[in-house]
Amino acid sequence: MERAGFLFAVIERTRMQKRAVDSPIIVQPAVMRIRQCRAIVAIPARNEADRISRCLSALAVQRDRLGTPIAAGDFGVLVLVNNTMDQTARTARELAAALPYPLEVLEVQLSQNATAGGARRRAMQEARERLTTVAGESILLTTDADSVVTPSWFADNMSYLADGADCVAGYIDAEPGEIVSHGAAFLARGRLEDSYLRLVAEIYALCDPRPHDPWPNHRVSSGASLAVTLAAYDAIGGMPDLALGEDGAFTELLDQSGFKVRHALDVSVLTSCRLDGRAAGGAADTMRHRRDEPDAPCDAELETALATLRRAAYCGFLRKAFGENAVSVAINRLSGAIGFRNAPDVTFSDIWTDLEFRHPKLQRRTQLRPSDLPREIAAATFILRHLRSRSKSARADRYLRAALPASVDA
Repeated sequence: MERAGFLFAVIERTRMQKRAVDSPIIVQPAVMRIRQCRAIVAIPARNEADRISRCLSALAVQRDRLGTPIAAGDFGVLVLVNNTMDQTARTARELAAALPYPLEVLEVQLSQNATAGGARRRAMQEARERLTTVAGESILLTTDADSVVTPSWFADNMSYLADGADCVAGYIDAEPGEIVSHGAAFLARGRLEDSYLRLVAEIYALCDPRPHDPWPNHRVSSGASLAVTLAAYDAIGGMPDLALGEDGAFTELLDQSGFKVRHALDVSVLTSCRLDGRAAGGAADTMRHRRDEPDAPCDAELETALATLRRAAYCGFLRKAFGENAVSVAINRLSGAIGFRNAPDVTFSDIWTDLEFRHPKLQRRTQLRPSDLPREIAAATFILRHLRSRSKSARADRYLRAALPASVDA
């Protein structure tokens, strides 16, 4: 019995020692500083005490595509708590000791632009000022305080940036429990819109291919998931100073300036579908209106399948002509009634914006409603069946450059 007791004690002591060796070492925030990171995630937060812990915890379990945890200090997080009336800042700070990355919580009172867009602009600028230049290029990322990034979100963003993208716009998914709680009609509407948006994205990918943003992709730029190189961020003067829609305007500016924006489906975020938003006229107000009126109009950018085909084909035709220095010929081909005044410093975006504004067949008309989408989904599916077959043939380039613009003009 004594021998057995001795062996038990040895085994237990060995087990405890192994447990101590295997236990992770928690690095206190004072050891790592956010200014030592070459990548910083900027998170604007206002009255988010109930959600900020989930957001920060999701960033704490980041791993690479092989499942290896991201090294402590590979990125830092800056939470800009603005104009808040709850315990958002305190909740975030109390979590800091358990996090594997350096966290800075900055409390500010915005006065001039106390909006969602203004808060993101300030958060990203504060993060930018803390970035230090080390081997490789510094990176700015941003998400929302009511969002939860996937475990490989950071690694997936960095992978696309390493492959040559200047900015990565992630895919935004709704919190399943919240979207279902808004009722069957709201969920059905969302499923219809998602189905049609996927078809629209493929039409654009086939008619107006962008080598840096190939299919499969999406067409949404949301502040809930953005990553950008510091060089690109600085080149356009940072996030636009807009109350709403700053995220879409940001990627549009990057694209206009010649930077490569990748709309990646596999960089994703779960974001809230709450109806009590922090910004008047924002996503929450829009969702509440659509819940209360199930057939309320869709986003203005969503067009019929035929209008989508026409716009995408014209854009692709003109973009190729621009690359071949044959814009005047292309404009005359698309519509001889519209003149074109060439200039040495004119950009493709300038030309396309002017054509969209002046061409009668590119004017946006009646907004689609959910009740219209089954018909448009069928039409888009038919269009894609032909586009896919042509894209696999030797005549694809000739079709997109010549036949398609002529056919949609008819």
